[in-house]
Amino acid sequence: MTLVAENVVVDGRYRIIRRLGEGGMAEVWCAEDEELDRKVALKILQPRFAQDHEFVERFRREASAAAGLQHPNVVNVFDRGEFDGTYYIAMEYVEGASLRGLINQGMSVDAAVAVTRQILAAARFAHSHGVIHRDLKPGNVLVDRQGRATVTDFGIAKAGVSEITQTGSVMGTAQYLSPEQAQGLEVTAASDLYSVGVILYEALAGRVPFEADSAVAMALKQVSEAPRPPSEFNPKVPRALDAVVLKALAKDPSNRFASADQFEAALDAAKANPAVAPVDTAVFGAAPVAVPEAEQADEEEPPAPPQPPPAEEDQDRRRRRRRWAIVGVLLAALIALAVWALTRPAHSAVPAVIGEDVEAATATLEGEGFEVNTDEFPSSQRTGTVVEQDPRAGEEAEEGSTVLLSVSSGPGTAKVPGVEGLTEREATRKLDRAGFRVDPRQQFSNDVPAGRAIGTDPAQGTKLEQDQVVTLLVSKGSNLVEVPSVLGLQQDDAESQIEEAGLLPNLETEDSTEPEGTVIAQDPGPGSAPRGSEVTITVSTGVVQGGVGEGGRGSVVVISVVGDSKQSGRATLRAQRLKVNVRKQDVTSSDDDGIVVEQAPEGGVRVPRGSTVTLVVGRLREPASEVPTP
Repeated sequence: MTLVAENVVVDGRYRIIRRLGEGGMAEVWCAEDEELDRKVALKILQPRFAQDHEFVERFRREASAAAGLQHPNVVNVFDRGEFDGTYYIAMEYVEGASLRGLINQGMSVDAAVAVTRQILAAARFAHSHGVIHRDLKPGNVLVDRQGRATVTDFGIAKAGVSEITQTGSVMGTAQYLSPEQAQGLEVTAASDLYSVGVILYEALAGRVPFEADSAVAMALKQVSEAPRPPSEFNPKVPRALDAVVLKALAKDPSNRFASADQFEAALDAAKANPAVAPVDTAVFGAAPVAVPEAEQADEEEPPAPPQPPPAEEDQDRRRRRRRWAIVGVLLAALIALAVWALTRPAHSAVPAVIGEDVEAATATLEGEGFEVNTDEFPSSQRTGTVVEQDPRAGEEAEEGSTVLLSVSSGPGTAKVPGVEGLTEREATRKLDRAGFRVDPRQQFSNDVPAGRAIGTDPAQGTKLEQDQVVTLLVSKGSNLVEVPSVLGLQQDDAESQIEEAGLLPNLETEDSTEPEGTVIAQDPGPGSAPRGSEVTITVSTGVVQGGVGEGGRGSVVVISVVGDSKQSGRATLRAQRLKVNVRKQDVTSSDDDGIVVEQAPEGGVRVPRGSTVTLVVGRLREPASEVPTP
């Protein structure tokens, strides 16, 4: 496997510039897109995840979903692909700082609210498209020099060694988990709004609502503890903004803001009237602190005149009452824990159904006591086949909980893209990205340089099912060849040169004072001609037309030369003072190669001396492997 480093070119397109960071599942690099001449952030999946088929399918599907989120506050996803055994996503490169760095430096109240509004805009857009982020945190928010906040990693499932998991996906970062995520319950848009509330809390207070030594301890606090108002850590936070933050952090999702719009409206109200809480704080305020009954009674009694110090017996009695109160609180907690343990839903292992037909998989899961939801998406798998399940096979889940099945809807359809003029590699990659398999075929072209794409079969714009084969037509150069000059050569030499040039010689004879067998004309002359075309040469008979000798008067009976070699037949007829015209004909038998197979006129016919006899000579020609195009 190629080591990703500076100047390495990923997938023939993205030249690595420098490393930007590393997460639990991937490394992020700054790279130059050499096709579009722009910088991108290239997220490359770590090799250990690339071997997990289920995770790779999730990565591909959710990267596609993220690519559909075109919004100013959502990072743009440009491309995805495979490189040297792993997978990558090419995203918008944002020049700026992470929100984590800005919080560490300290933010004003106004700046914290302004960034939160932009995160809410991104969440609103994603939720409207059915995408739940599940890992909103300052490290996933970038802020450029103009103050524009961009949320990254939308829809990308987090994985790796994690102390806490949930039904349906791997959890996000513990400090920003909603209580339902910490308990392994269904994740909804309200879970993202809780995480936004934690981000706002941290930006205002300079710390997260809960701190703990482990992810498990942190999750327990998210579930059971009430957060302290951020104004306790930053007196500049107004009371109204305290109330907004605490409502966002309500334990019960139904007590939080119903949407990003409602969250933002509360921020507007808090800005308009900072001293008045814009929302009811009863359901999300800090848990009341228990006060011992004795102290309550003391507080309810009217003030009494000073008394002398209590006797030793009174002090013992008060200490005993407090001990019993503590014991009672602990006993109540133990009883509550026992009730929870006895009444919690039963858990069982989720059966494996990947590769099964969706109907069979549904029957299996329902037989084990699970509910089933399905989600269709294009895949190379057969239509109706389960290609992913969530939770995975073997994971423990509550009986009656929902298992999400990702079901193949078939390969889907796409239009064949235009590739004319691209290199073979570029054209292959473009067709591959469109979802087609590529079969390259070479052919001659007088217009397209060698190694460049002529086009495709089917043609550009044709709508096909993905995963079908598209023939890529690649030029192997011009089909024109140079016609040699053969004037003055003997017939045999002229024919050899013409054949070596990839052309077909055609013979004609003419009376001439030039020596017999000399080429006295050719058509076409020197220049270019299509490969395989004919060049007609005119050969002198050595006889002057209308001469007085034997060749000029009388008649002769033509001798049959069928079955003779070309040279022998020609010599025989010329000895009779006859002109000879040779025409070649393709034959399939090697026995007929170079042999006279026909003549006209036939043997035995009387003709005037000087007449022309046409000989048809066999020429063995192997079947062509491909038909060249002119």
